[in-house]
Amino acid sequence: MNDFSRPLELLVCDMAGTTVRDDGVVERAFFRAAEATAVLGSTPWDEALDYVRETMGQSKLDVFTHLAGGDTAKAAGATVEFERAYADLIANGGVEAMPGAEALFDWARSVGVKVALTTGFSPKTRDAILDDLGWQSKVDLVLSPADVGRGRPAPDLVLTALIRSETSSVECVAVVGDTASDMESGRRAGAGLVVGVTSGAHDRDTLTAAGADAVLANVSELHSQLSSARDVGEDLVALETLRA
Repeated sequence: MNDFSRPLELLVCDMAGTTVRDDGVVERAFFRAAEATAVLGSTPWDEALDYVRETMGQSKLDVFTHLAGGDTAKAAGATVEFERAYADLIANGGVEAMPGAEALFDWARSVGVKVALTTGFSPKTRDAILDDLGWQSKVDLVLSPADVGRGRPAPDLVLTALIRSETSSVECVAVVGDTASDMESGRRAGAGLVVGVTSGAHDRDTLTAAGADAVLANVSELHSQLSSARDVGEDLVALETLRA
């Protein structure tokens, strides 16, 4: 953990489970894709599901490649089926913003902090979610693994967000997510603050073990703590105030 206090310039937030309510849609889409493509081979479904849960937040193509035993063609086919299933599920049931997510975005941008959304979804799936929520103008930047090279837990998503947003230093970046992969990605990128939220896939102990500086219940709590931490007369937030 770095011993400093720096202004917050960039907020990098995960989507499903963090700012977007999931309610098991990802798991159901994985099941449909696995069933349609036989990507699991002889791997028992329970074992595969455990792996899916463990790797929540990572590139869906990477997850399917592992489950397919390295067969990239089969993994690519399963990823396409996953995208189709996910689109069908959200079209029928819609997607919802996590309570407080939009308020967090609006507040951050009102005080000069840029907002980037990152996800393990493909750009096609990601953009369908953004369109459904009407978030295209709510944030400054959205990134998927296909945009940056590697997905989580590699640091590429965070570092690309930093570069494209012209943030002055990784120490001025806060990463927020609900999975161990989010925490690991933030740590590997050298982010000034890495915050876990328990509104999604992983619990407090898992997030802490993966490197979270602080673990909160949800992004609404994050908004409350960040906004109350502002120094009077300043437009930016001191990262040090949220450290565990």
